[in-house]
Amino acid sequence: MNLLKFIALNTLLGASLFASEIITVAATPVPHAEILEQIKPDLEQKGYKLEIKEFTDYVLPNLAVDGGEIDANFFQHIPYLEEFNKNKGTKLVKVAAVHIEPMAVYSKKFKSIDELPNGATIAVPNDPTNESRALDIIAKAGLVKFKDSALKTPVDIIDNPKKIKFVELKAAQLPRSLEDVDFAVINSNYALSADLNPAKDSVLIEDGQSPYVNILVIKEGHENDEKIKALSQALQSQKVKDYINQKYNGSVIPAF
Repeated sequence: MNLLKFIALNTLLGASLFASEIITVAATPVPHAEILEQIKPDLEQKGYKLEIKEFTDYVLPNLAVDGGEIDANFFQHIPYLEEFNKNKGTKLVKVAAVHIEPMAVYSKKFKSIDELPNGATIAVPNDPTNESRALDIIAKAGLVKFKDSALKTPVDIIDNPKKIKFVELKAAQLPRSLEDVDFAVINSNYALSADLNPAKDSVLIEDGQSPYVNILVIKEGHENDEKIKALSQALQSQKVKDYINQKYNGSVIPAF
């Protein structure tokens, strides 16, 4: 082997030896993908290249992780994950709690929830856990009462003095529904994507006792993978905490 070939071979071997291991994470655009973008340099320093795959629904990211196509996802809270595993037979687990996105009620027709008229229409998410969460907010405002149920739906209403009509829509469609309904209860990630700030633009916001912490999720059995540990540590860093506080001004709250 001549000298040039020897150098070329060693250069190739060296490049492959120090090549970054890829971590793929599915996320909804705001705030999840934005938060993930902040930790790319930190993971690169540890030898990992973070690839963010953006999704705008709540089903495909879980199926992709369960199917082994993607390493992890970052978009959901624990009640949604538990219900998804139960209904789909998936084996997904939480590995890190990152933040809380307070769900809130918005309106383009009224400035206060106190202005809610008789027969008002309120749009809510149509997936079971987020619908129940949205209805809890309306119930805590004293507008309706429900019978005891683990997951509330409009069918569970036992007292509705203002004759409110609930419209069930996909979560991603809720911001667009504001033109057609009186109020809409919107997940903060979709609200922020539509330039709605839960802390400033809502007429009613979820209180701080919410159990709906947004989490990093992987397929069961990969909890001890080194790249998953690195990803979790990066997401729960002081850098991420400071970024969330500065970027979202209370509309997203660190949970670590």
